[in-house]
Amino acid sequence: MMKEPIRVLIVEDHNVVRQGLAALLKVVDGLEVVGEAADGVEAIGQFRKHQPDITLVDLRLPRMSGVDVIHQIRTETPQARFIVLTTYDGDEDIYRALKAGAKAYLLKGMTSEDLIATIRTVHEGKSHIPPAIAEKLAERMGAEELTPREFDVLEQIVRGKSNKEIASELDVSEATVKTHINSLLGKLGVTDRTQATTAAIQRGIVPLESLRKPKA
Repeated sequence: MMKEPIRVLIVEDHNVVRQGLAALLKVVDGLEVVGEAADGVEAIGQFRKHQPDITLVDLRLPRMSGVDVIHQIRTETPQARFIVLTTYDGDEDIYRALKAGAKAYLLKGMTSEDLIATIRTVHEGKSHIPPAIAEKLAERMGAEELTPREFDVLEQIVRGKSNKEIASELDVSEATVKTHINSLLGKLGVTDRTQATTAAIQRGIVPLESLRKPKA
């Protein structure tokens, strides 16, 4: 008796990448592409419609992030299995995706063999984190969490705001802003605002897409 194929949903906003993944997987024995989605909201609709065994999802999606997609779907379907495919390897991105429930994290430079093997591994109920990704995750797990207010201050620093402007934006005193800055510099392991900005972007702590949205 033949095994049922592993049913895969592909969530990727770049048409060429999504179509390439679909074309690759459609010719692999034992795999079946049951749906495609170009943004986060569409991904949830496609998941509900097809109930795939495995969902390949990019982290940076229009309308709804990949992490939010994973979280929303797993709230409805706890057994849902996700593989993150992304060009981003910031430790905060990795941490958020795995915390939301992703079972594997692959960079888009992976080989087709790696991708196919990972799909099969995750379908068996196992996880797959490449060594380089695991190392970054371990560093992130050992780091002290920023408080919500420290994150707000860091985001304003990345936006290039002065202490006075941050104080006005967050409706606190400049002294309070300085206290938050000193604390977040220590948690990030940096010594000044420039290094804090670099760390925030490289590690994915402040997502670039959030900087493109003007603050209300």
